[in-house]
Amino acid sequence: MTIDNFIKRGALVKEPTSKQEIIDLFKIVDRDYNVSAQEGITYDWQFGIAYNAALKLANILVRASGYRVKGQGHHMNVISLIPDILGMHKKDDSEYLDTCRRKRNRVEYDCVGGATKADVTEIRGFVNEFKEEVIHWLKDNYSEFLS
Repeated sequence: MTIDNFIKRGALVKEPTSKQEIIDLFKIVDRDYNVSAQEGITYDWQFGIAYNAALKLANILVRASGYRVKGQGHHMNVISLIPDILGMHKKDDSEYLDTCRRKRNRVEYDCVGGATKADVTEIRGFVNEFKEEVIHWLKDNYSEFLS
């Protein structure tokens, strides 16, 4: 689905952001990434917290582009926009993060023990790589939002 289709559906609206909003979202990314590695937290929670860091990175892409996702399916819509913003070569990243979204929903609402140590390690690795990509994209396209 394209950005225009999201807008027509009412799932995406034009809304400018600010440097402070982007800075605050990166602070959430860093906080959640760090907390997701803490000992004594179940793998389910570690996974969910790391997922939130990845979701915030995707939201940075949307917000820096001058849009805000609205309505139901917020997570799914933010994730679906990754290839539209970064390019179709990022479709695999979007699909991976959507798989993580579904797993996060299961461990948040349906069951205990659905995330493993390997799942946590994998998503934390994804967050590291994705953050670098988002920063690089911002430098190339919206450097005014970086400190």
